[in-house]
Amino acid sequence: MNAALVFYGEFIVRTTKKFLALALCAAISANLFAAELSITEDQKSEAAKEKSGQNGGQSQETGFVLQLQNALNSGSMDAALALFDNMPESLKGNGELQKLRASLLISAGRHADAQKIIAELEQKNSGDLEIKEMKMVLAKASGNVAAKSAAIKEIIALDPTNPSANVELGQEKVLRKKYKEARGFYMTALKGDQNNQDALFGYGQTSYYMNKIDDARKAFDKILRLDPNSAVAYAYIGKLYAEDENYKLAEENIVKAIELNPGAYDYYMDWGTYSRMRGKFKQAEEAWSKAIKIDPSYFLAYAYRAGLFDEQNMYAKALDDYRMVIKTNPKYFYAYEALGILAWHEEKYEEARASFEKAFSYYPQSVSYPLMIAACMYKSNRAFEVKPFLQKVMKTYSDRESLEYLMIRLYHDLGPGNAENLILQKIGKEDNSNKKGKMTFYMALYDEIKGHEETAKKIYNEVAALQSPMFFEFRLAEWKVK
Repeated sequence: MNAALVFYGEFIVRTTKKFLALALCAAISANLFAAELSITEDQKSEAAKEKSGQNGGQSQETGFVLQLQNALNSGSMDAALALFDNMPESLKGNGELQKLRASLLISAGRHADAQKIIAELEQKNSGDLEIKEMKMVLAKASGNVAAKSAAIKEIIALDPTNPSANVELGQEKVLRKKYKEARGFYMTALKGDQNNQDALFGYGQTSYYMNKIDDARKAFDKILRLDPNSAVAYAYIGKLYAEDENYKLAEENIVKAIELNPGAYDYYMDWGTYSRMRGKFKQAEEAWSKAIKIDPSYFLAYAYRAGLFDEQNMYAKALDDYRMVIKTNPKYFYAYEALGILAWHEEKYEEARASFEKAFSYYPQSVSYPLMIAACMYKSNRAFEVKPFLQKVMKTYSDRESLEYLMIRLYHDLGPGNAENLILQKIGKEDNSNKKGKMTFYMALYDEIKGHEETAKKIYNEVAALQSPMFFEFRLAEWKVK
């Protein structure tokens, strides 16, 4: 989850509530209308009576504050902002209401309008930390790095332990994966406010990244004591249990997070992972399918679900998902290899070839990819394309005695017999077990292409009998002997 995005949104929400509360307090002090952020039903009834004239009518100020509160409670930001265009003259100088307006404008993406209000507020009170914090948030929302940095310096100069500024500095370090430094900024923020949830989250998150599990757990537990409905705290507590391989409790916590925030893509990703680790494959599939429904344009859930289908030998479904991985993230290198392997299994040699060609473009040092591409050409009756392709590949090898070069040459020439014997001798002397297994597979595939079925089957069996192989060709050998 993007922590900066989560807490930027929460900052706006908290700021909005705070400024509205202060504005209402100002209205009370002016003998306008007494109201809390959450007014009671009796108060609403009284307000309705005032509006209908039963209690002698209401002032413009009272009406404005009530309408503003109702608009915010209903989630209508546009309606709330529209009210400010006709706000009573007597309230236009109310600093807290103007801060609220600027906060809403930032949230609505109307940065130029927010900037104008913030500048006017700062001109009247240059030492107001809340205004400087809003400058920082506006600069961040606008993507103005220099302005954000300047605002942070102003805040730190006035308040070295200021939570908002130190949390922002911490988030900057997190994005650079400098977790130790980030954790230091979060600790400073907690000196300014030990209950600041942004700082607690950052401290917990960086502690988790640094494998300081006990510190992370304490931070997230405290967030839940402060806010029992914090979905992100439950989500991270789930991660902590998963670190201990306690997937049952990990699942219980991520389910709580989902109940609180059912639209979070990452939560379903975690739920799927914990379910899979518990052997609940159908539930894992459903969790990742839900993530896809939330954001069908993002590749990760397709990749996870593809792996799940592959693990259950549901190759056609896995193929479809890997195709979606490539469609949604064309630069995801590993998907091309996986797609090539599964397409080969399904005897879709043209698709396998295209996938291996793409993988080869990302990793041209591989000997596997050009050999598989050549094999796909032979399998799809396009042998005439093999020599021009492999001639280009052979030019990239300076060592003409290497096993890799000789194997590529063998696929290029399809012989002769003495070349085959030389390669077999080199394979027999190879000390690297993975390289030995890989090259043995390509000898089996070579014999298959040549039509030597019995010899190929014998060699495939040798490969399939290997222990703990670390090369993808092992799967292809297994499929051949099953």
